[in-house]
Amino acid sequence: MATAKNTKSILQFIVLLGIGVLFIWLSVRAITPEQRVKIIDAFKQADYFWIIVSLVISWLSHFLRAYRWNYLLKPTGHKINLLNANCHVMVGYLANYGIPRMGEISRCTLAAKYDDTPFEVALGTVITERIIDFILFLVIFALTLFVQFSELIGLANKYIFDPFILKLSGISESPTKIIIAAAVVLIMVIAFFVLRKKFSSLLKGKLGGIVKGMGQGLSSISKMDKPFQFVVLSLLIWACYFYSLYVCFFALNGTSHLGQSECLTLLLFGTFGVIFAPGGLGAYPAIISWILLNTYHVDEVSSFALPWLAWTSQFILILFLGLLSLIVLPLYNKDKNVVSPTAEK
Repeated sequence: MATAKNTKSILQFIVLLGIGVLFIWLSVRAITPEQRVKIIDAFKQADYFWIIVSLVISWLSHFLRAYRWNYLLKPTGHKINLLNANCHVMVGYLANYGIPRMGEISRCTLAAKYDDTPFEVALGTVITERIIDFILFLVIFALTLFVQFSELIGLANKYIFDPFILKLSGISESPTKIIIAAAVVLIMVIAFFVLRKKFSSLLKGKLGGIVKGMGQGLSSISKMDKPFQFVVLSLLIWACYFYSLYVCFFALNGTSHLGQSECLTLLLFGTFGVIFAPGGLGAYPAIISWILLNTYHVDEVSSFALPWLAWTSQFILILFLGLLSLIVLPLYNKDKNVVSPTAEK
C-alpha cells in the first residue's frame, strides 16, 4: 500500500514537473536572439531595490501564517513555539517545490516531532487554513471581475467566445459535423442517466465528506478566543501576496506604469500557475507573461522579464529560508525530548 502511494506521488511529481518544463519551453522557444539580448539587459538594468522590498513583504506573509497557526491550534489544547512554527512553514513551502501538497505533510510531521502536536491535529488546522485561503481566493476573483471586467470580458471574447461561435458556424454549414455533434450530446445524456446513481453516491460519499469537513473546519473559527484577529491576519497574508507582486512592477521601466487593478488580475491568474506546476515552475511566468503581453500590451521584453524576476526571487527566498530552517530546528530544539511523530502515545 505504501509502495503504491509512493509510486503515485512520484508519478504526480513527474507529470507536474513535466508541465512546468513544458511551460518553460513554450516561453523560451519563441524568443529571438535579439530579444534574448534585450531580456538579459532588462535583468541587468532592473532596480533590485524593489525586488528586495518584495522579498521582505513575502517573508512577512510567511511569518503571519506561522503566527496565525496558533489561533487554530489553541482550541485543540496545543501550541507551537513561534520560531518552530516559522521553520515548519518554511520547510513546508520548500517541500511543495518538490511534490505538491507534500508541504502540508512535512509541516505537520515537524510539528509532531518538535512540538508534541499530534499529526492529525496539525493536519486538521492546515486543512482549515486551506479552506480560508480558498475563500479569500474567491474574494480576489470577485474583486478582480469587478475592477477589471472590461479587460477580462475582452480576453474571454477574443480567446473563448469568438472562436466558439466560429466553430458553431462551421458546424452549421456541414451536415457531417452536425451529426457528430448530435451524437456526442446524445452519448453525454445517456452517460448521465446511466451514471447518475454513481454521481449521487459520490456526493454522499467522498465529496460529501469533503464538503462536511470544510464546514467543520470553518466552524472551528467560531471556537477561537479571537476570531476577529484571525480574520485580520488572513487578510494581511493575502495583502502581502498582493503587494509582494505589485512592488515588482517598479523594478522595470516597462511595467512601472501598471497599477493595483492590473496586479489583482496577475495575482488571480498567477495563483492558477502555482497550482499547475510545483511552486509555479514555468507555469507562473508563462501565464503572467501572456497576460502582460496580450491584455495590458506591455512590451515583449518586460512581459518576459517581470514574472521571471518575481518567481526566481521568491524561489531563492524559499530555498534559503527552507534550508536554514532544516538546520535551525534540530539545533534550537536539541534540549527537548524530540519524539517520532509515529511513536505510540
